[in-house]
Amino acid sequence: MAIEEELFASVDALLEEPPQLPPPAERARLREAAGITQARLSVALKTSTQSIKNWENGRSEPKEPRLSAYQRLLKGWAAKYPANGTPAAPAAPVAPVAAPQPVTPETFTGPAAPEATAAAPVEAPAAPAAAERPARPAARPASSRRPAAKKAAKPAVDPRFPHGPLAVLDGDGSAYGVDGIVLNCPATTIPELVEWTLRESGLGAPKLNRYGKDSDPLIVLTAAAAVKLGLPERLEGHEQRRSLRLPEDHPVVKQVTKAKWQLTQRGFGPWARIYRKAQGRDRQCVQLAILPWDALDERSWPGVSQMEPADIARVLGVYAQRVITPRGSTAVSGLELMTALRPPTKPERDEETGNWISGHNPGSLGTEPMDPAPPEATSEHPVVVQSGWSGGFLNEEAYQWVRPVDALSDEECMLPFAVGLDLNTAFLAAAARLVVGLSAPDHFHAPKFNPKIPGSWLVDLSHIELDPRLPSPFTPDGSRPTGPAWYQTHTVAYAQELGYNVEPIEAYLRRETGAYLDPWHDRLKNAYVDTLADLGVTKDLDDRAFLAAMEQHKQVDPALAAVLAAIKATVKGGVGKLRERPQGKHYKEGERWPALERPTWRPDIRAAVISKARVNMHRKLNNMAKMTGLFPLAVLSDCVVYPAPSPSPLDFLPYAESGKPKPGAFRLGPTPGLAKLEGAQSLLWAVGLMEQGLNPARHIKGGDAVLDEGE
Repeated sequence: MAIEEELFASVDALLEEPPQLPPPAERARLREAAGITQARLSVALKTSTQSIKNWENGRSEPKEPRLSAYQRLLKGWAAKYPANGTPAAPAAPVAPVAAPQPVTPETFTGPAAPEATAAAPVEAPAAPAAAERPARPAARPASSRRPAAKKAAKPAVDPRFPHGPLAVLDGDGSAYGVDGIVLNCPATTIPELVEWTLRESGLGAPKLNRYGKDSDPLIVLTAAAAVKLGLPERLEGHEQRRSLRLPEDHPVVKQVTKAKWQLTQRGFGPWARIYRKAQGRDRQCVQLAILPWDALDERSWPGVSQMEPADIARVLGVYAQRVITPRGSTAVSGLELMTALRPPTKPERDEETGNWISGHNPGSLGTEPMDPAPPEATSEHPVVVQSGWSGGFLNEEAYQWVRPVDALSDEECMLPFAVGLDLNTAFLAAAARLVVGLSAPDHFHAPKFNPKIPGSWLVDLSHIELDPRLPSPFTPDGSRPTGPAWYQTHTVAYAQELGYNVEPIEAYLRRETGAYLDPWHDRLKNAYVDTLADLGVTKDLDDRAFLAAMEQHKQVDPALAAVLAAIKATVKGGVGKLRERPQGKHYKEGERWPALERPTWRPDIRAAVISKARVNMHRKLNNMAKMTGLFPLAVLSDCVVYPAPSPSPLDFLPYAESGKPKPGAFRLGPTPGLAKLEGAQSLLWAVGLMEQGLNPARHIKGGDAVLDEGE
């Protein structure tokens, strides 16, 4: 029996050996006999064309899971195209078909990929389960818990970027891309990684506007990959994490310089851009994101940095497809998205020479930075410091208001709950059809107010008396104005809407105007609504079903929930970056700081968005009071807290007899500008915070109202 056990052990050992492939030359012969190009085969096996070349010239061998799939494919071709040229006899008669179809191995569950042509970009076929499975198990296989929802058709794959916009590189050389693709990256240094990314990876994304630029490929480095490439696992120093950089004498920086690559002024930090000057139309630039250096901020990308590489690639891939390939923090990406959708220039023909030159793109902010009017600037801005301006500043900020406790009625105090309602992406809703200035400001004295002209108006609104149980719509803290102050157009227009006369003392107005943020709003709105729908929160839900879906949506798919958080952070951060303040302890008042050199440093546009959002909030508060007799306890940015008879907003929101929500007040729904339940606590809890001067909305919301103006 011992001999039998040895025999079985030997057989088992043979079975456990990896699949044996035919010689490299035979692999190439079989592929050519089947009429399949290396590029097409790379798409089917979800790898790079260079990997196929390496397998066919013997420089490298495939690894699992591609090894088994590749062997199965080669066996199928060998049976159909034997070396002696005689086709193998079929096992059974096969009915004739109208046209021959490419051979598809059984391993592949999707259709065979069509031939790639310049006129018809290749759509990657559905890949085998084995080929999609990364070498490391996914930490959060949330896709299996996703609700069955109708999926939008994927856009056609750009043949220049067959492997998507980005990849997450792990320490073993596996680069995890979108849709489960895994590439083999042989790079051992940063310059080699840049060369591989540009020459072999097939990564990148097409431009979002006909006059724009393609998105540069993004490589995300895990801690293991960073160490393998010679980077420290952590950046240490007294500066904030986002401000840390490798010193110029670091070996990796020297490698980059020696290879004749360049770094941007941000240096080699958590988001490093490595580039060479463009040659003609060909850009040579790679974006790196180093995960262990906190490239993905936990507030904007909750839980993502702890995910497995394949899951990180999925999160960032969905964001890149629906928003933009990340180029830094969500605030940076929000600002980059504005420019990508409204490029500053377009080609136009020079009438004198007949040559094509770069001309201004109408509706954009152009290529040159623009100084704001003094009241629109910040106190440290050169426009203010050098002119000695002392005439006051715009104070268009989000609400941070708490009603005095002694203003609560006995009836309100008898209600048991305090319920928080949060407007979905309120600043994004305010950006819709928002007309802003595109040219430099002009100064006017005693102008007649025109609500259609964007700008800053010095006007006295202190005579306007409103219900003290509501915050004033004219100040962020909700207090009544005490005299003349600077306001953005929307704030002054709302005073007129309320029936009051306004007589501006002076104004800074812009003659050229346009809805600059419209494409930005549309893309982010679609991204937000589509991602919510993937999480089971769709537009067709009634209010009760909507609340139930919102309560569970973060547990449905943590990866997509992280995408949703990043989209919301992109909105707030993008608006905040329009007025980025100086950074670093060495800054001196009156000096120009780097952000001022951007055409997108536009505090007046930021003020317009916030002014409209705050006015929208007050309009809803006012309508709620008229329809229901309810007044808020507190407001924080886009969150309002009401005293309520139950923890559900269904018991105090205004509904018509038909059961439909009344227009004008708060309404529930997944669309930007509509509300969701943020949370509920006891009224005694809320009053206790109010007595201490604290805002219960901040504690229910769990965040703050500050728009990120950081890097």
